[in-house]
Amino acid sequence: MESILPLIIQLASGAIGGNVAGKVLPNMNLGTLGNSIAGIVGGGLGGQILSAVLGTGIASNAGSLDISAILQSVASGGVGGGVLLAIVSIVRKALGK
Repeated sequence: MESILPLIIQLASGAIGGNVAGKVLPNMNLGTLGNSIAGIVGGGLGGQILSAVLGTGIASNAGSLDISAILQSVASGGVGGGVLLAIVSIVRKALGK
């Protein structure tokens, strides 16, 4: 059975990353709920993409969760959340809200 903990870490980090990006870049702020939703989705996608590129993550870490896997999940989730928030904000502004 695969461990779901890295995915949970990526989703939580994505929510935090989305909200941090919204605070740091107020012109891209979608509100707390919007930032969180974009961050969660971005955190999950970013974590999975990075895991696939690096050949690490949930599939290869089944049964083991060391500090490097946790840090990778936090970093990829946070960055993915912030990046997706920026993309959603740019698209939203381009469409005229």
